Amino acid sequence: MGFGGISIWQLLIILVIIVLLFGTKRLRNIGTDLGSAIRGFRSSLKDGEADAAEDATFAAEARKDPAVANNQTTAGQSAAVQPTAEAKPASTTTQNTSGSDKV
Repeated sequence: MGFGGISIWQLLIILVIIVLLFGTKRLRNIGTDLGSAIRGFRSSLKDGEADAAEDATFAAEARKDPAVANNQTTAGQSAAVQPTAEAKPASTTTQNTSGSDKV
């Protein structure tokens, strides 16, 4: 007995049928795509762990020195609260240039 009641011979027959249906070139492309997807997933996990470690380091520094956290928040707040340019008031008189309005 093999995997859950499936013998090795049955697995080989299934493999031969799959190769005949899809062809070796398409199976190779599927394998390459799957491998690159797994590599991308692993690298994103590593990047996420690095970001989490960086955040933990910043949090530890902020607990030791509150001025570090205050400098970060005030810099972020000052960028968000910059004054906007004042809009010019709209003209109170309008001119009708079409000439269709006769009084």
